[in-house]
Amino acid sequence: MTKKHRVVVAGCGGMANTWVDYVIGREDGEIVGLVDIHLEAATAMAERKGLSCPVFTDVKEAIASTEANLVFDVTIPSSHHHIGIAAMESGCDVFAEKPLAESIRDCLEIVQTSKRLGRTHAVMQNRRYDPRIRSFRNLIAEGTIGRPGFIGADFFLGPHFGGFREAMDSPLLLDMAIHTFDQARFLLGADPVSVYCHESNPPGSWYEGNAMAICIFEMSDGSVFNYRGSWCAEGAPTSWEASWRVTGERGTAIWDGQGEPYAEVVAASDQTDRFIREYERIPGKPVAMNNTFHHGCLDEMFAALHEHRKPETDCSDNLLSMAMVLAALESAKTQSKVDIVKWINAAQRGE
Repeated sequence: MTKKHRVVVAGCGGMANTWVDYVIGREDGEIVGLVDIHLEAATAMAERKGLSCPVFTDVKEAIASTEANLVFDVTIPSSHHHIGIAAMESGCDVFAEKPLAESIRDCLEIVQTSKRLGRTHAVMQNRRYDPRIRSFRNLIAEGTIGRPGFIGADFFLGPHFGGFREAMDSPLLLDMAIHTFDQARFLLGADPVSVYCHESNPPGSWYEGNAMAICIFEMSDGSVFNYRGSWCAEGAPTSWEASWRVTGERGTAIWDGQGEPYAEVVAASDQTDRFIREYERIPGKPVAMNNTFHHGCLDEMFAALHEHRKPETDCSDNLLSMAMVLAALESAKTQSKVDIVKWINAAQRGE
């Protein structure tokens, strides 16, 4: 029997293993082709996973030869624009690794192509699919702390990757900040309005480019999002999920990215004459999820296809998370505040 989802996997590096394993575990999906510019990488993937599908070096040829209807884009970031456009124009929906693309114009073209052709293009934002961040978001959305006015994320780690990251101009912002920026949008249910960013490369850094950044975003709900991050911070590391504080009218919500979230709000008793008020701690409510992280995000993508709706991380939404990254880079370069809406509109006009 022909499976509903006929998948071509583009990009057969290490990250593709998770994507391939996921499809193998679905009863309604099968991998019908593997694509990599290095044919031996595709062949090795097929052998490693016990797949009998053909291998290719060109995604259009793979789609035409296999009658695929879905492409997994697990290629390097610089290929996402080409693979996404080619796959949609060849009649396929696309599920892609982050980032959406490397420039705002390329991001916009993917979004416009998706809309024009009626094809789904969704981006992997695996850190949304964590029961703890869902619990943290619910604390905020339910009004536990009142209307948020500030959201802060600290991200301080010292990974020694070696390879391309240590040679990038802006390794933290370009390779990692998309996760934290997308988390902020997810937590607030708000979009970026403007950003001021300062990048630097601190003493002791083993990166050639700027491995530290401080960003101030104005958000569409009137709140301020402050990001402080470093990829060359030795000692006392934060979680990879960042460490979060959200302050609101009635209290503060906290998640250290590792344990369970909680809020502290002004206690209900009369505190009229108190200099520092007393607070009541409210734990976050557990959130049940069948799958988490990559598999959780893929579950949502496939569910959206079945329900004929946009997935949570559809390219039209993810554009705004990626715009935070690219506008922050523009702000750091120009040493000025960037109006993100005007900046996107200028890119749409080709300016």
